[in-house]
Amino acid sequence: MEHLVLISLKAAALLPILVLCSCSRGNQPEAPKAQIVYPDSARMQQVYEEVKTPYKYGIIIPEDNGNAVDCPSVFRYGDRWYMVYICMNKKGYETRLAESKDLLNWKALGKILPFSGQGHWDAHQAGGYIALQDHEWGGSAGLQKYEDYYWMSYLGGALEGYETDPMAIGIAWTDNPAEPKPWNRLPEPVLTRDQPDCRYWEKLTQYKSNVIWDREKSLGSPFVMFYNAKTESGYERIGMALSDDMKTWKRFGTEPVIDNGGGISGDPQIVKMGDLWVMFYFGAFWKPKAFDTFACSFDLVHWSTWNGPHLVEPSEPWDQKFAHKPWMIKHEGVVYHYYCAVGEQGRVIALATSKVLTNRARGSGNSAQGRQS
Repeated sequence: MEHLVLISLKAAALLPILVLCSCSRGNQPEAPKAQIVYPDSARMQQVYEEVKTPYKYGIIIPEDNGNAVDCPSVFRYGDRWYMVYICMNKKGYETRLAESKDLLNWKALGKILPFSGQGHWDAHQAGGYIALQDHEWGGSAGLQKYEDYYWMSYLGGALEGYETDPMAIGIAWTDNPAEPKPWNRLPEPVLTRDQPDCRYWEKLTQYKSNVIWDREKSLGSPFVMFYNAKTESGYERIGMALSDDMKTWKRFGTEPVIDNGGGISGDPQIVKMGDLWVMFYFGAFWKPKAFDTFACSFDLVHWSTWNGPHLVEPSEPWDQKFAHKPWMIKHEGVVYHYYCAVGEQGRVIALATSKVLTNRARGSGNSAQGRQS
């Protein structure tokens, strides 16, 4: 359900501003006491019109010899585009790299987070997602260097199988994100279910994460991580953590920032549109099947959720079961929406766009329409 708008932007100068005091959260960081303003429905509609992608280009990365692919994240480096994505076999997740000149045609390059082997906390699970991307909507889409390296966060685990609990979040880095070579990893996870600040809604497993560089340190630290997690199977919520050095992380607050009351809310990606933060994420099972949607915030903490048409949803034979897990960029006036599609060709990576780019595209409409998601 969309959050109640406490104060609309247009009326902010005329109406009294409700000041809500943050409750005590022990030693955890918390939002500064300030005026809380939620984006109103008109602003949410503007965002939808900006980011909607009704034209499905189709599958861009098929299954690899029967191994499913998943969770794309796309960035610019030099004169090429690159995609970090997951490949799943019977053992678990590994992370791979692909390259493109035009955002449409992709060539697989190789592994960048392979299985680490017995004795390691991430022996059989290593699903990576790029971090510290230029998050300005329509910006460079490049990766920012911190301490002379490029960074990613990843979900990891020691046990074989499909997302076998427990899983945790790790950090890796490299000097060249365009080279298909193994990234360096911190020896231990940075967020786990066993840490003392682990919250009630994430005590089983932590999943996909997205780390942004907030140079204004609006929450007190430059690095902000959003991630989904669960306490019980089938119910995932999105929360936050902060870091000053990309290596040591502390959870922010006690509550999730996105909670749709059931099912899955996951795989967040954060971008900035002027004064507005936008989170693309997927939903599953609190509405039918799995689909991509978004939420908006002025402060990274208090979010209004979109309840209008989905950004992408099942409509084609190759995404008839699930169309979800977004990564979205805007380049030269076109919105590219990469997502995981599950249908008659297995689990693949597909693309939808805001404009018709070739005669291959199929208009899907955007009618409202969800793990194994």
